[in-house]
Amino acid sequence: MANKRDIKKAIQRACGDIAGECIFAESAFGEGKIEQWDSVIIDTALLQQEAVNRVNNRFGKKVKEFANRKEYNKARRAFFKQCEKELSEYFRAEVENIAKRMNELMPSNK
Repeated sequence: MANKRDIKKAIQRACGDIAGECIFAESAFGEGKIEQWDSVIIDTALLQQEAVNRVNNRFGKKVKEFANRKEYNKARRAFFKQCEKELSEYFRAEVENIAKRMNELMPSNK
């Protein structure tokens, strides 16, 4: 598992890049669609906030609850691996949804 700080920074960079692309697209192609672009930017900010909050989770058990330290470490690693997997799936799905909305707002070349 990556360091929590690194995961948070990666989430913030990704969401910042998405918001930056929205701002650029809004200025270049936002004719009459400014509210929709702003909505995408707000949803990106909310995604960032929720994803960073999901990084902050704790393993709620103590070493005393296990037979030995090895079992505790194994259970702890499994817990954080599952949390990282769930966060990754959530973030990927939300980014795909935002990208789809961005693509719908772009002008078509027909």
